[in-house]
Amino acid sequence: MTMEYITATHLRTKSSQLISYLQKGMSVSLIHRSKVVGIIKPNTTLTAGPINVEELRKFLNKAKPKKIIPRSQREKIYRQHMMEKYGKGLSRR
Repeated sequence: MTMEYITATHLRTKSSQLISYLQKGMSVSLIHRSKVVGIIKPNTTLTAGPINVEELRKFLNKAKPKKIIPRSQREKIYRQHMMEKYGKGLSRR
């Protein structure tokens, strides 16, 4: 089964098939309203090289949340903010 073209409406339903063709290095014509509007071709400049473990550790350390606030503390901070914004007329749950 060769995929030489794909219609704009089939992009959603046949996306996994499209990706497999692109991974094999094949290009596919994109058709919209019975006209070829473009060519989808694989990006050959991207290469997956070896993973640098130190860079990965640095990235993961940056991605960690700095401070975990417990739920009771969050509610207290939220209540204080609402009191500052709306005043004492705010009722509790």
